[in-house]
Amino acid sequence: MTARKGVTRPISSRHVRGERVKDEVYRQMFLLEESRPGAEMGLALALLRAWLAVDSKLTNDEERDWLRKVSPICLEMIEVALQSVGTAHPCVR
Repeated sequence: MTARKGVTRPISSRHVRGERVKDEVYRQMFLLEESRPGAEMGLALALLRAWLAVDSKLTNDEERDWLRKVSPICLEMIEVALQSVGTAHPCVR
């Protein structure tokens, strides 16, 4: 049987899950840039959820590589935000 033009394959649930994780991390990064209250914790939780999702066997190397690249940026954003408020944990200072 030949595939018809214009017919796309359904998106896998793994792909959808990976995109949701990325969207959540980016959303929290934007909230932190806007200095929203509690955004540091929101970004930290989104990163933790992303690492847990990537740690499952359902993810691919591309998602893991993305997370390795974005995590240091997110951590620096969190540290800077906490230092500017003066509530940084002693380990962060």
